[in-house]
Amino acid sequence: MGGDRGPRCIIPAALRSLSLYPSLHITLVGAADVVEPLLADADFDRLSFRPAREQILADDPPASVLRGKRDASMRIALELVRDGQVDGCLSAGNTGALMVLARAVLGTLEGIRRPAIMAALPVSGRLCHVLDLGANVDCPADQLVEFAIMGAAAAAELSGDSAPRVGLLNIGSETHKGNRQVREAAALLQACPALNYVGPIEGDGLFRGEADVVVCDGFVGNVLLKASEGVAGYLQAELRSAVAGSWLLRWLAPLVLHATRRTRERHDPARYNGASLLGLRGVVMKSHGAADEGAILAAIGHTVRACEARLPERIAGRIRECRSTL
Repeated sequence: MGGDRGPRCIIPAALRSLSLYPSLHITLVGAADVVEPLLADADFDRLSFRPAREQILADDPPASVLRGKRDASMRIALELVRDGQVDGCLSAGNTGALMVLARAVLGTLEGIRRPAIMAALPVSGRLCHVLDLGANVDCPADQLVEFAIMGAAAAAELSGDSAPRVGLLNIGSETHKGNRQVREAAALLQACPALNYVGPIEGDGLFRGEADVVVCDGFVGNVLLKASEGVAGYLQAELRSAVAGSWLLRWLAPLVLHATRRTRERHDPARYNGASLLGLRGVVMKSHGAADEGAILAAIGHTVRACEARLPERIAGRIRECRSTL
């Protein structure tokens, strides 16, 4: 029921995903009067529907959802994960509410204080996994270390790299730079042999691909994410404006579009839709609220891979390994 486009976008993407992933079974959760008409011609062989009488709105305060809306679609979906009826949950709804409900319904892994939001960004020919992207605004050093452990475990499972390079986002590459939390976290990470820690990473170094996992607090991470999205949109608008203002560029446009097709596809934000909520006792994925059908399809794929990798169990194992060395 979440997202700007709601069920009319999410349901077609879910139906398409069944043909892409032969072992996938989907349970849709939402308002019966809205969802059931959209499923009139659906094949229910690997699809089921769970009605919900309530839904969490974009402007609902996260704290209020714990006390009210017990029959909300988001809560029911998370309870299905908790009860073992499904392997993972994907939502395009209220991010704060999803985080609060996921912590309350599923609980966090042993040794994890708070979950973190992680997403993959395309950089310099590869992906960089960045966390936290907004769940935790202020983070002490030991929490940044938790993020590094979770991010490294997730990146290892999702990318196939057994020793992903972990960097700590900082204002300089020198060890004496940064605030107290970052300096303390750097010392702890340096002392953890279970992590492939490569040191401080500056913002430009992130986009040069100097690390596979970049760790920061949620305030910095969210600003980084929104700024990079804004820059990408600005450059696209400038390019369109330049083409529109030149007859030569308009004439060459088909050739340029053909030559840059792969680059444009690799940097298409829809391909990377789906941020993982790491540190929970279950797989929970958050889709961008503005996602279209193709972006929802990509988020379903990311959720499938996280479930197949049994990501929470892998993270729990990496936590135990790293804790024994700290």
